[in-house]
Amino acid sequence: MNIIVAVDSNWAIGKDNSLLVSIPSDHKFFREMTTGKVVVLGRKTLETFPNGLPLKNRTNIILSTDPAYQVKDALVVHSVDELLEELKKYPTEDVFIIGGESVYRQLLPYCDTAHVTKIDHEYDADSYFPDLDEMPEWVITGDSEEQTYFDLEYRFLRYQKKPK
Repeated sequence: MNIIVAVDSNWAIGKDNSLLVSIPSDHKFFREMTTGKVVVLGRKTLETFPNGLPLKNRTNIILSTDPAYQVKDALVVHSVDELLEELKKYPTEDVFIIGGESVYRQLLPYCDTAHVTKIDHEYDADSYFPDLDEMPEWVITGDSEEQTYFDLEYRFLRYQKKPK
């Protein structure tokens, strides 16, 4: 399974249920990676999308503890166990965990590849992604050239979990 995330230099991912910054090429990368695939996200993340609607041209699976929660054009599961059972229907390389913080933390142990847009800036934030650089089982296996968007520098990194 894959995780896809944009982080700042402190591994922050958001503030007040919003992304820290919007970088067009990061959105393009996200679209290219996830279109036609399965995306797994939490309810709060879904609510930040335009009109609170699932992403088009993807299978959207929402993880919510609310048993009554339903979303048009998306599948809702209520536990990690239920999610993992549902995900058996799809090739693992086609599954992307897209947030937010609690979903990332719960599902990181099941992932073997992380696509990280690393932004060279520190933002005021209230949600974070686990720092893969401090986890010895994760290694960088791909690194783009440094990119610039206005005054922001960032790069696309691919981390992979070492086989046990």
